[in-house]
Amino acid sequence: MALGRFISFEGIDGSGKSTQSRLLAESLRKLGHSVCQTREPGGSPGAEEIRRLVLEGDPDRWSAETEILLFTAARRDHLEKTIRPALARGEVVITDRFADSTRMYQGISRGDLGPLVNRLHDLMIGVEPDLTLLIDLDPALGLNRAVARAGAEQRFEDMGLALQIKMRAGFLALAAAHPERFRVIDGNRPPEAVAADVLGHALAHLALA
Repeated sequence: MALGRFISFEGIDGSGKSTQSRLLAESLRKLGHSVCQTREPGGSPGAEEIRRLVLEGDPDRWSAETEILLFTAARRDHLEKTIRPALARGEVVITDRFADSTRMYQGISRGDLGPLVNRLHDLMIGVEPDLTLLIDLDPALGLNRAVARAGAEQRFEDMGLALQIKMRAGFLALAAAHPERFRVIDGNRPPEAVAADVLGHALAHLALA
């Protein structure tokens, strides 16, 4: 997995990760990079099936422990079918969420399950991104944005503002603990300003690769 580079986007719901991951992929392609743009949960046929299970339905549909198993299964399929092959081809893999989201949503935000998330990750995944771009946003603004999308995948948004506040604090703590991997970007600005910072961090990282 040393040939390509692996970049993840993280943040609370409504932080703009999906938009920024798309914009970064477009910018890097224009600069001549081969890019694989993907997402979690999902990114492979099997993982997309699991996505529907975990993101749709009643907020109490699954326990946090069951969610950890489902997300890990989806991530393993994503890793096998999409991420590893793209990295082996020397591509820049850009994913909207990876294991840090499970560390937040299931690991700390719904119980003290962080050690379980990390044990399963070490056992079944064993990979961290080379660079993680954390889009930091006010939780109330992010939740309003996420709810306004009004799609079927609203299960976590329906858990309310308290979850988003706890997750933001958790993401920032994780970034502080791993400064070699994380770059924190202010998401409380117009998308084009955020995109400029994102591209700058990505190009600086790729120049060191």
